[in-house]
Amino acid sequence: MLHKQIASTKEAVADVFDGATVMIGGFGEAGSPIELIHALIDHGATNLTVINNNTGSGEVGLAALIKAHRVSKMICSYPRTANSTVFPKLYHDNEIELELVPQGTLAERIRAGGSGIPAFYTPTSVGTPLGEGKEVREIKGRNYVLEYGLTADFSLIKARKADTHGNLLYNKTARNFSPLMAMAGKTTVAQVQHIVQAGELDPETIITPGIFVQRVIEVDEPLLESALVAAGETYP
Repeated sequence: MLHKQIASTKEAVADVFDGATVMIGGFGEAGSPIELIHALIDHGATNLTVINNNTGSGEVGLAALIKAHRVSKMICSYPRTANSTVFPKLYHDNEIELELVPQGTLAERIRAGGSGIPAFYTPTSVGTPLGEGKEVREIKGRNYVLEYGLTADFSLIKARKADTHGNLLYNKTARNFSPLMAMAGKTTVAQVQHIVQAGELDPETIITPGIFVQRVIEVDEPLLESALVAAGETYP
């Protein structure tokens, strides 16, 4: 289907199933699709494996999803950042699983998965606890750890503008992991501030081609995580 605009965030995440693996874009606040995450909380899917750079802040967005006990496992680089209190408590209470991945390795695992590359070797984590139990190969006198590509059932991302075919533009570094996650998700949902008709975007400026995006939803005034946290807001 070429026309990919969805009427609501509820409809956009309606088929996320229990036990799904979900990639969620964002580097902290930048690029975090809060409205889609909140719709996922309302939807009720549980036992999710979530792939993100961190574990959210305060009690909104990703942190709220975790607090609602919808996430059984996090795959991330920074499980504890500023204003991150929900995940650390659940982790120390053995109520959620963590797979810690160096940030560059995380990005490459997502890129590899989206590119159809099953695995790759990297020197990162050699000789550290993160490399324990993994295959190590010596190549040209240097040791490398085998890491596997990551894919997901769903990718929830945020962009600045889209057309009805799903081609995406981002707001500067708010793109972060989103282009990679769009490639690695079987179903990619993008919330954007503006949706225009097909042909209105300059093709030379498109970052994520619509072939990687299945749904777009317009959220013209997206919530800001930092403002919600500062105000002490919670969700739901």
